[in-house]
Amino acid sequence: MKKKIIGFIPTRLNSSRLPNKALLEIDKIPLVIHTYKRAKLSKKLDELIICCDDKKIYDVAKRFKAKAILTSKNHTNGTERIAEAYKKINKKYDIIVDIQGDEPLISPFHIDKVIEEHMKFFSSADIVLPTLLTSKKNNTNLVKVVCDTKNFVLYLSRASIPFEFNNTIKNVKKHLSIISFKPKALEIFAKSKKTYLESIEDIELLRALELGLKIKSINLKGDSFSVDVHEDFVRASKILSSDKYYKLYKI
Repeated sequence: MKKKIIGFIPTRLNSSRLPNKALLEIDKIPLVIHTYKRAKLSKKLDELIICCDDKKIYDVAKRFKAKAILTSKNHTNGTERIAEAYKKINKKYDIIVDIQGDEPLISPFHIDKVIEEHMKFFSSADIVLPTLLTSKKNNTNLVKVVCDTKNFVLYLSRASIPFEFNNTIKNVKKHLSIISFKPKALEIFAKSKKTYLESIEDIELLRALELGLKIKSINLKGDSFSVDVHEDFVRASKILSSDKYYKLYKI
């Protein structure tokens, strides 16, 4: 039987590093709508919903004819937000995909690859997390990932890992903001309070590791990135005009 897949785009209004970034516009389209329209190009998602904490985002979503759900302002991260949204829709899905709302260059091909890999490793992986190689080892806005020999995640950090004690390395793996969950794994995560390592590094998937959930990593190629600070927004604005996917949905 074909597995049913739903995607959620968790978004909040008050980002500390770049205020109101979800509604910042590139070519008259807000960042969160860029993410939504690109995710809609996925061939594997059966449904896609923006889940947000503010009516300003909700109203913008409706103006662009995007499905949206209002959620609590009290969530500490996007995973908690999609867990609330999933409960609200009261439908059953086999895989829940978290697509962060601050990646206006997200690739629908990457979304589909994550879903394909989760279906392949469905029995052994609670969560699937893709990574991209980056040379920006010391950028603390990027979450770095280290894995075991079977590509299950051992640790995530804002620090440069692995530490270059004996040898230097050119690239490290960075966390790409598409995360695929089994519904039970999402439920376990959402029922837990913030964990020790999560509270230190401010990386939500550390909670999943600390709770014993199995995170499978897959290596992808590309250059998608989160818009965390103003420099990221400027960079995304420059790249988007010549992006191949943008041509498929631009106004």
